[in-house]
Formats: sequence, C-alpha cells, structure tokens
Amino acid sequence: MQMDSYQLIRKSITGQVNFSSHMDIVVTVAVRLVNALTPGQAHGRPFDPPPEQELPEAVTEAMRPYRPGARDVTLDEAVELREAALALREVFDAVADERLDDAAALVNSLLLSTGARPWLDRHDGEPWHLHFHGAEDTLAAGWAAGCATGLAVVLGSDLVGRLGVCTADRCDRVYVDTSKNGTRRFCSTACQNRVKAAAFRARQADDASEPDRAGRPSRASHHQPPR
Repeated sequence: MQMDSYQLIRKSITGQVNFSSHMDIVVTVAVRLVNALTPGQAHGRPFDPPPEQELPEAVTEAMRPYRPGARDVTLDEAVELREAALALREVFDAVADERLDDAAALVNSLLLSTGARPWLDRHDGEPWHLHFHGAEDTLAAGWAAGCATGLAVVLGSDLVGRLGVCTADRCDRVYVDTSKNGTRRFCSTACQNRVKAAAFRARQADDASEPDRAGRPSRASHHQPPR
C-alpha cells in the first residue's frame, strides 16, 4: 500500500493553504477517520461511532473521495483503521491544548508503530515524489502510516496551528484550517451557525433585561403585551 505525499505542504501566492492541491491528502483522511470513528460530541449532540457491523461501510465512506473506484474496506481493515483513528484523535487534542511536545511524542509513536517509511517513486507521468509505506503492504497499514506521516509533516512546519478541534459548545470534531488567515475555529458551517445563533439570542436577552439610562425598563419591556 502506497500513500502519495507529492507537494506535502505549500502556500499559494495569496497565502491561502490549498488543501486539495498542496497538502498531503492523508491529513484530510486523518480528519475524516477521526470524525467518523471516535466517540465524543458532534454538532451539539452526543456522538457514538458506528457499531462493528457497520464499521466497514463507515470507513469506506470516509475514505471514498480519496480512493475513487476502489473496493470497500473489510471488517478487519476497518477495525485496524479505527484503532489508528483513536490514536490520531489524541494528536489533535494535544495540539488544541497547546501541548505540542505531547503531540510530537504521539506522532513519533505512531510513526514507529506503523513502520512508516518514505520512498521516492514516480508513475502516471508525474515527477519523482514521496510515497509512504507501512511496515506491512496492506491497506490499513499503509493508510495509518500515511496519516501519521502527514501529521508529522504539519507538526514539523509553521502550519501546526492549522490542526484544530471544534470550539463550538458540545462538539469535539476535528478539522484542518485551510483558510488564508488561519482563523478557523469550527469543524463545520453547521457549528459556526449554531454559535452565531446562540450569541444573537444572548444579545437579545441582554437587551430585553437591561434598563435604559434613566433607570426605566428597556423599550423592549414596554412593548410586552398585557396579561
């Protein structure tokens, strides 16, 4: 199993991180596996990963955009990738808590356990570029090694702050920030909208309860219908 890492991390002229073209695809796969396979909270609700009988479908779906036309993942492969996702989750948590030494130690442990090793290759008319192999030539080992190496590349660069955990209430899904200014705080637009709506309701409640300068009730209270 080989994992491409051609053009691992690069910024465009505008400074925006173009994830789909310029960052190793395995970082995106790491995010998708963590979000699909690790327990916690998602978008304001408790999140339980799929039971074992549904695990192959969930893993196949998480990886499908990056394995077009490939066969479905087997149960054994899915179980192995679930274990990798749990370990990758710890890396994102450590980065979010600004425990970079811990994050580096976790990634080094993953690199060691997966047997990740680089290999220069070229195919399909592409120039020489890096592939990542696992200790075993299997789908799960290859992807686990690639995800570990992808996070190692990010952690070893000035883009380490691009790894994040959603800051919305009752959500701990992870993300990689590809925005120009690096200010992303949420895993999704859904969580961003939840936070905006909650802030708006809080401001309305404050306006309704705050007295005006003369000490009279606010105008909002004057317009309450009689009971």
